[in-house]
Amino acid sequence: MKVLYLLNFAGKAGTERYVESLVKYLGPQGSGQVEPYFAYNTPGLLVERLEAMGVPTRQLAMNSRFDGKAAKALAALCGEWDIDVIHCHYLRENYIALLAKRYNKKVRVVYTNHFVLANDWITRFSNKLLDKKQDRMIAVCNLGKQQLIANGWSGEKIDVLHNGVDLDAWAGERTESTLRAELGIGSDRFVMLCASRFAEDKGHDYLIRSMKALKERTKVPFTLVLAGDGELLEPTKALCGQLGLGEDDVRFIGFRKDMKNLFKAADLYVNSSRHEALSFLIIEAMAAGLPAAITDMAGNPDILTGPEQGGVLLPYNDPENTAGLLARFLEDPAFLQTCRENAKKNVAERFEIHKQAGETYQVYEKAVEG
Repeated sequence: MKVLYLLNFAGKAGTERYVESLVKYLGPQGSGQVEPYFAYNTPGLLVERLEAMGVPTRQLAMNSRFDGKAAKALAALCGEWDIDVIHCHYLRENYIALLAKRYNKKVRVVYTNHFVLANDWITRFSNKLLDKKQDRMIAVCNLGKQQLIANGWSGEKIDVLHNGVDLDAWAGERTESTLRAELGIGSDRFVMLCASRFAEDKGHDYLIRSMKALKERTKVPFTLVLAGDGELLEPTKALCGQLGLGEDDVRFIGFRKDMKNLFKAADLYVNSSRHEALSFLIIEAMAAGLPAAITDMAGNPDILTGPEQGGVLLPYNDPENTAGLLARFLEDPAFLQTCRENAKKNVAERFEIHKQAGETYQVYEKAVEG
């Protein structure tokens, strides 16, 4: 089956990781069920990675959701490559792909929704109008499906498929990591890791305030390592200064590609986001053997609900209670070890990449069969 993965911005975030994983595990390097192609509007790291995998790529201008010129160009590209399914990941591309069906009757359209966000009334109205053209949809979490229905899409077309990771890719020992040596952090210091771009929805302000509360609460020495870049990086650094948190307490290490190296150096993965759908970084961290402390928001409860699944849910924007929950990981080694073991078991049972890839291919089949 020929599948065209269509993405407006081919950058370096979770959606791009989702596309790359499907190409790897469904394409020639994996099961071979899919012959992958890729089209994008704005170039970025994903283009380089897919081209290195031998995937044909093409830049396609997509200026708005109702870009008729883009729809015609997309239909022509699908004809040139003899595409069976277009797999979209944002509303702009999805609308354009649905409009392209007017010019290419063969193609079917699958849309994965990576967010849990309410649409405005105009978008809800246009969703309802285009719903009859939509072949299948994927929600990466249960709340995501509920939101899609609230946004005007037909529930019977929506499959809930959780993101998946390759356990073998994250296997290894903590001694393999060079991060502690790089940062000068001793083996006796508890390390928490949070990797995300510095944006308003990622909750760094709340997380930093939680670190202040945790420092006042526990005698266990700890360091929060923050990986990522973004527009709120400097304001977040400034907040640390205002609260009296130094480099021993919070370290900023910028955007990193060596995530396994980071995971293996840490004792706990922390997510402070307001509306994650289903975070790759969380399940990758758990696959690497880290317990997780994640906000009780959006799709995070689909990953875990408590220690029996490898961690705890944190009350968003509540630094004092968050500090109390985090303190247990620092002060109770037995609890930490139990959560570590349960995290890996949880990922193996529920978020394994071959399972996700196979289920995604079944969605493609449903789309083609009508």
